Amino acid sequence: WSNCGESHSFTSNKRLALISAMGDNEQWYTNAHIAAYPVEYIAGIDLYNAGEFHAAHDVWEERWMGEVGPQEKLFLQAMIQSAVAFHHLDIGRPGASRQMYQRAKEKFSRLGTKVFMSLDLEEYQSQLDTALSWLLSVADPREHPIPEIRHPKIRLLAEINEFD
Repeated sequence: WSNCGESHSFTSNKRLALISAMGDNEQWYTNAHIAAYPVEYIAGIDLYNAGEFHAAHDVWEERWMGEVGPQEKLFLQAMIQSAVAFHHLDIGRPGASRQMYQRAKEKFSRLGTKVFMSLDLEEYQSQLDTALSWLLSVADPREHPIPEIRHPKIRLLAEINEFD
């Protein structure tokens, strides 16, 4: 999965414009989170929660490709893969969605922590499983109708966490 050769420089001004355009009627995080975490992480949350999974992938990937520590890199890769799993479903590719879901689950388990960058990983993974576990319960998801899915929502915990 690549960024399709496009350059995605995501500045604070772009993020603020996006939030204004989306209405930001939900409180997914606080000003303390905005101050503590990279703009790409917060922007990705906004996009993901709006159902813009490919765009969330793009901004998280921009951060992932940069100079980040190994735990953050693993976390971002899991988040990217979970977003891509939903993107594949949106475009009618349940087989590819299953692969991304399995890879995301594996990355989250390798993190070995319950909370990372204020995200409750157990709660988020529970939402993922509710939406996507059907992909693992059928022999070939390409031959199964895609059920009605409730997409996860990312809501950060109040506590600010150190990250590498």
